[in-house]
Amino acid sequence: MKVAVLVKTALDTGQLRVRDTVATEETPLKISDIDRNAIEEAVKQKGQDKAYAVTVLKWGPLQKKAQEAENVLREALAMGLDEAYLVADERLLNASHMATAKALAAVVKKVGADIVLAGEATVDNYTGQMPARVAAELGWPVVTYVRELKVEGGRLIARRDLEDHVEVVEVQLPAVVSVTREINQPRIPTLLAIRAAMKKPVNRLTLADLGVEVAPRIAAAYKPLVIQRKKVVIKDGTPEEKAEKLIQYLRQEGVI
Repeated sequence: MKVAVLVKTALDTGQLRVRDTVATEETPLKISDIDRNAIEEAVKQKGQDKAYAVTVLKWGPLQKKAQEAENVLREALAMGLDEAYLVADERLLNASHMATAKALAAVVKKVGADIVLAGEATVDNYTGQMPARVAAELGWPVVTYVRELKVEGGRLIARRDLEDHVEVVEVQLPAVVSVTREINQPRIPTLLAIRAAMKKPVNRLTLADLGVEVAPRIAAAYKPLVIQRKKVVIKDGTPEEKAEKLIQYLRQEGVI
């Protein structure tokens, strides 16, 4: 069974560079956290066939981030995937989710995957839309928030998390599946696996290579939320008196 994994080369939100806006061009990329669980599940499910990392570069500048994204994909290959596809095109930087889904679906068709795995959401935008949008482009069923899955005779059986209960669903392959953190524990690549990953192919494609047309990209900026502390310190009095002063101050501020 061929498996395609949507591996977002996401902004490392723990290392955001902030000026007047979030400096996305200066912020390093990493594998989106929950996509690691999708990678691990792909390695488990692929059997003797192949598993592919598929990503669309969303952050610019193009040449700098494309090289960085290739390096990030090497980590996915070190975790056990066999080949990677990176769609790097100026028209896809800050593109709409629809445009991104079209490009991802085109790569899935190109590799001939039987199943697409993805994290339930990505750490930078966290919209959770992409698995369903890719499924719509492919015309495949989608199963979201999966915490356990197995494939038997061309059928996929999944346990998925809902707000107040766990649901068991069954669909025919091909299908798109988004997974949660609970599905597995992602492996840490060994040194031998990291060295072997350097020999695995990372294929860079453009929209022209895929024969895909998309709408013009979106102009976007990300503004940080700046919080100023009040710098109020209550020093004098007993603990009870300090607590009373704190409550009075919070009431004045409208907090309670």
